Amino acid sequence: MSRRTKIVLAVTLLITATVSVFAYVYISQMLRQRVMWADETVGIVAATLAYDAKNAVPDLTSTRVDTTNPEKLRIAIKEYLQTDTNLNGAVQSAVSNAAIVYDVAVLDANGRALLHSNPTELGKLIAERPPFRLLRDEKFQRQLRWLYGPLTVYDVNLPLELDGAPFGTVRVGVSTVFLRREITPLLQRSLYLGLAAIALALLLGAGVAHLALGPLKELSRNLDSMSVGAGEALDGPQPRQDEYGRVTSKIADLGRQMRDTNQIFSALKDNVEQVMTKLQDGLMLFTRDGRVVLVSASAERFLGRPRREILGRTAEEIFADGSPLGETVLRAFRSHQTVRQRELDGQDGRRLEVSVDFIQEQGTPIGGLLTIRDAESVRRIGDEIELSRRLSASGRVTRNVGHEVKNPINAISLHLQLLQNKLQQAEPDTRRHLDVIGSEIHRLDRVVQILVDFTRPHDLKLEELDLRKLLENTIVLTGPDARQHGVVVMREFPDEPLLVKVDSDLMKQAVLNIVLNAVQAMPEGGILTVAARREEGMVVAEIRDQGPGMPTEIRERVFELYFTTKKDGSGIGLAQTYQIMQWHFGSVEFDSAEGPGTTCRLRLPGLEIRQEAAVAAGQEAS
Repeated sequence: MSRRTKIVLAVTLLITATVSVFAYVYISQMLRQRVMWADETVGIVAATLAYDAKNAVPDLTSTRVDTTNPEKLRIAIKEYLQTDTNLNGAVQSAVSNAAIVYDVAVLDANGRALLHSNPTELGKLIAERPPFRLLRDEKFQRQLRWLYGPLTVYDVNLPLELDGAPFGTVRVGVSTVFLRREITPLLQRSLYLGLAAIALALLLGAGVAHLALGPLKELSRNLDSMSVGAGEALDGPQPRQDEYGRVTSKIADLGRQMRDTNQIFSALKDNVEQVMTKLQDGLMLFTRDGRVVLVSASAERFLGRPRREILGRTAEEIFADGSPLGETVLRAFRSHQTVRQRELDGQDGRRLEVSVDFIQEQGTPIGGLLTIRDAESVRRIGDEIELSRRLSASGRVTRNVGHEVKNPINAISLHLQLLQNKLQQAEPDTRRHLDVIGSEIHRLDRVVQILVDFTRPHDLKLEELDLRKLLENTIVLTGPDARQHGVVVMREFPDEPLLVKVDSDLMKQAVLNIVLNAVQAMPEGGILTVAARREEGMVVAEIRDQGPGMPTEIRERVFELYFTTKKDGSGIGLAQTYQIMQWHFGSVEFDSAEGPGTTCRLRLPGLEIRQEAAVAAGQEAS
C-alpha cells in the first residue's frame, strides 16, 4: 500500500470518525430528549391525579368520620376516592390517552391500592417497582439496553397530603414496551440519517484527499529513493517553480546530505564495532550534537546504568551527577579538548582510567569516543605481564643452570661413594664428615631437581569437573592441619554446579598451597572461609582467613620463586600456584592490607567460555 493511499485512507477515516461521533451524539441526545419527554408527560399525569385525589376528599373534621381512628379514616378516604367521578374518569383517561402509561394507582400510606386502573388490584398491597428516574438519568448505552431488553415497568410516584399530613401516594407505571414503541421510529430515522451522513463523509473525504494529495505520488517516490540512498534518482529534470517543485528540490538536497551522512556513520560504526568486539573497555560513541549512538556492555558496568537509559541521550543528561567522571567528560565536550588516560575515582570507589577522543572527517568534527578502563585491572595486568616475563627469563636461566649443576653433582656423588668404599676402616670422625658431605650433596640434588621440574613444560590432563567438589576434596586434605591450629572451615558454595576444564591434580595442588598458607597464617585459630561463585563467565574460588594480613611490599613479591617469610618455607608453593593458574588461562590475586584478614581469589574460565574460545580458535585456523 502506497503512502498516498495510506494518507487518503487516514483522511477519509478521520472525517468518517468525526461524522460518526456527531451522529452518535445526535442519536443519544434525541433518545435522552424522548426519555425526558416521557418523564415530563408522566409527571403531568401524576400531578393531575394528585390534584383530583386531593379535591375528592373533603375536610373530614366537618363530617361524622372519627379522624382519631386510623381504620375509620382509611375507610372514609377510600370511599371518597372510589366514588369520585372526576378522579375515576382521570384514572381511566390516563391509561387510555397516554400511550406510555401502563397503569395508574392511588395507594394509602401502607401501599394498598385505594384506587387502581386495574379493578382486580383494589385493596391489595402493591409491590414497589424501580423509579423512572433510573432510566432517565442513565447513559445512552444503558438506556438502549434497558429499553430494548425484557419488559420492565418503572414508576413515577407523587405523595398525597391531607391536612398537611401524608395519607397516600399516586403511582403511575411506565412500560418499556410502550415507550419503545414510541421511540423506535424516531431512532430508526436518526440512524438512517447518520448512516447516510457517514457514507457521504466517506465519499467526500476520499475525493478531497485524492485531489489534495495528487502530487504526493512523485514526492513519495523521491522520499523512497532518498531512504534507500539512491542519489541518482533524485537528480532528475529541473523541478517546476511552484510549492511542489520547491518541496521536491528540498527533498533532493536532504537526500544527498543523508546519503553522505549515512556513509560516514556506517564506516564509523563498523570501525567502532570491530574495536568493541576485541576490547573489554567501556566504550561510548557520541554524535556531533553529543548524543550517544553506541554503548558497550562494559560501559554499563562502569556507569551503573542499563544501555536503554543511555542510548539517545546527550552527554549533559548522562554526566550531570557532579562526579569526577562526569565533570571531566562534560568539560571535554564543552571545550572539544581531548583527554588522554586520566585517572579518576569511580562511583564504587574504583580507580578509573578515562580517555575522550573527538573524531573528525576532513577537519570537521563528527563525533566523540569515550573510553573507560579499570585502572586497577590495567596495573594488575601489567604486573602479571612483568611477573610472567621475569618468571620466563628466570626459567630459561635456571633450566640451563640446573642441567649444568646436575652433572657435577652426579659425578661428585659417584666418587664420594667410591671413596667411602675405600675408607671403610677410616676413623669415626672422618666417616662422619663423609656422611655429612653425602647428605648435603643429596639435598643439593633435590633442590636442583625441584628447580628443573618447576621450569619444565607440563602436559595438562584436562577433564571437566565441578570446582565445588575439588574445593571440598582439598578441605578434607587440610582437615588435620586445620584442627591442629584450631581453625574452623566455613563453606559458601552455590547450589548449581561450577563446571571447569582443568587438570585435577595440578589444580588441587594449587588450591592446597593457598589453603595451607591460610591455615598457617592463623596459629591461634580462627575461621577460614572457602567460597565459590560464577562471575561474568568466570568461575571464582575465594579463600578468606583471619590472619594478620599481608604488607604491600610482601604482596608484590609473593609469587616470586624461593621468596618466603617462613623459617622453614621453600618459597615454591605460591609460585607453583601462579604457574598452574597461568597454564589454565586463569589468574590468582591477593586482597590484603596490614590488618586482619587476607583474601585470595583464583579465577578460571567457565566451561562455556573455554568452549567459545575453542570454537573461535578453530574458525581462525580454518
